Amino acid sequence: MEITFLGHASLTVKLDDHTLLVDPFITGNPMINDAVKLKDLNPDFILLTHAHQDHVLDVEAIAKQANSKIVSNYEIAMHFQEKGFEVHPMNHGGSWSFPFGKLKYVNAVHTSSFADGTYGGQPGGFILSASGKTIYVAGDTALTMDMKLIPEEFNLDLAILPIGDNFTMGVDDAIRASEFVKCDSVMGYHYDTFGYIEIDHKQAKDSFKKAGKKLHLLAIGESLSI
Repeated sequence: MEITFLGHASLTVKLDDHTLLVDPFITGNPMINDAVKLKDLNPDFILLTHAHQDHVLDVEAIAKQANSKIVSNYEIAMHFQEKGFEVHPMNHGGSWSFPFGKLKYVNAVHTSSFADGTYGGQPGGFILSASGKTIYVAGDTALTMDMKLIPEEFNLDLAILPIGDNFTMGVDDAIRASEFVKCDSVMGYHYDTFGYIEIDHKQAKDSFKKAGKKLHLLAIGESLSI
């Protein structure tokens, strides 16, 4: 399993026979560099954690060029189905076996609306089990006690957690989240894109290290294999 950071909360997950794209926000990201080009993204599936523009901005362009299936909560899935896209709706606590592996849609504490104010259902995260590995993509979320349920069912190889604070967990709560989910390997995301979520990289890594954990802060376009 190869995970490539595309900036903000966007990433791809490359599996044996499929590629997944999570929360595409490319054209509106001021930090995007030449390492990421919209025309090069051809995922089989697009996973959406919630409806905010900084997570769904480029869904339609990418899904159209790649003929991707969109996976998200019911409201978001129906929003894109009405626009003619192929979708798979899910809701909290539900699991489904896809051709690439198994997804479970889990709780997140945040808000969810489209740019025009349309209701985007309740936000969530994904547990992905595929290619012999299991990862947690938390989406935009606060620290929540529900995270303690995850290790009762899954042994995580990687937790992908927001660390930018203000709109989501910050570094300290992400460390607590990693304890809740019992995963010491964390990939941080949802940081630095805007002034509200800028972080001190060294301080963040040192805090995780002090807690006996590893924080991966990838450059845009950089990949991590697990």
